[in-house]
Amino acid sequence: MKKIYFDHAATTFPKPDEVSEAIYHYIKEQGCNINRGCYNQAYQVEEQVYETRKMVCELFHGEDCKNVIFTRNVTESLNVILKGFLKSGDHVIVSSMEHNAVMRPLVQLEKQGISFSRAICEPDGSLKIERLEECRKENTKAVIMTHASNVCGTILPIEEVGKFCQKNHLKFVVDSAQTAGILEVDMKKMNIDALAFTGHKGLMGPQGIGGFLITKEMARQIEPLITGGTGSISDKEETPAFLPDRFEAGTLNIPGILGLRAGLEWLNKTGMETIRRQEQILTKQFLEGLKKIDGDGTKIRIVGKEGIEGRTGVVSIETKTKEMAQTAYELDERYGIMTRVGLHCAPSAHKTLGTYPSGTIRFSFGFWNTEEEVELAVRALEELTEEK
Repeated sequence: MKKIYFDHAATTFPKPDEVSEAIYHYIKEQGCNINRGCYNQAYQVEEQVYETRKMVCELFHGEDCKNVIFTRNVTESLNVILKGFLKSGDHVIVSSMEHNAVMRPLVQLEKQGISFSRAICEPDGSLKIERLEECRKENTKAVIMTHASNVCGTILPIEEVGKFCQKNHLKFVVDSAQTAGILEVDMKKMNIDALAFTGHKGLMGPQGIGGFLITKEMARQIEPLITGGTGSISDKEETPAFLPDRFEAGTLNIPGILGLRAGLEWLNKTGMETIRRQEQILTKQFLEGLKKIDGDGTKIRIVGKEGIEGRTGVVSIETKTKEMAQTAYELDERYGIMTRVGLHCAPSAHKTLGTYPSGTIRFSFGFWNTEEEVELAVRALEELTEEK
């Protein structure tokens, strides 16, 4: 039975061949660290890492490629930013659609005297800007927000939020896990002070590599979460003040960075607009197919936006006539269709969407999926929801 992968919101699969080839070449032919060895091979690898920083900086219109910091993933990036920037007595605003990568650090920071308010989103996951003003206090320091929901795909109005932050002298931190490589993200245009990204989703790199971009002004206000050897100013025991070394202690994930570089090269060659268009075609087909088999929502409820405007290729559904975990299991077992069922590490989003605590079945489409695969998914759902 052919397997159909509809879990691209978790990680893209398959990756471009160039990604595994780049990782293999490094491990097999290069293998050295950077900022340590004084030999030509180390300098060659260092140049490749530098090129990757430049590509990331250009993609997101960052301030300087030195301000591209590599971490393991978005979650680590957000922890570095939030725990290094916020101090006792500070208050921040988040949307009610946030992933636990934002919420768990903030809940942890409450023990240190930091508070937060949720700007409550609409039942389809969208956000009205006036909700931010309702949450703003005298001690508000920043807005932390996802660009798009990992549960239902709803896109939040990041550019308008950036204007709100600029007007009110607030820092703006964006979680781009679901949009990097799929939607345009312009740090300068959107007034973003810190942008957290992951490499293994829309950027087509491997798992275990991510990072963040930060303005120089905000970087000066963040204490490093992890300190140690950097290969620079080794005569001192204090952490370097300059970027990227200030936030990159220890050995970098060089295979991951070079895999990310190959993913970015593929992305530039293919074009974000081409990828976005393919995902929209598949999402529209899926949504329309669901409406045809159940127009009144008695068997299947589409969670979030019912059209393709203002959304990514992530679609959540509730099955009304069959337990969702069982439906997801049978989609895989009988049809070879891989989805994700549950709360998707985002309980706040599910409460907003009215799907807590049962969760949803999430279908997330990618560039490699086909219309034939989507047609099979619709047919499978029709058959499963008709069964007693």
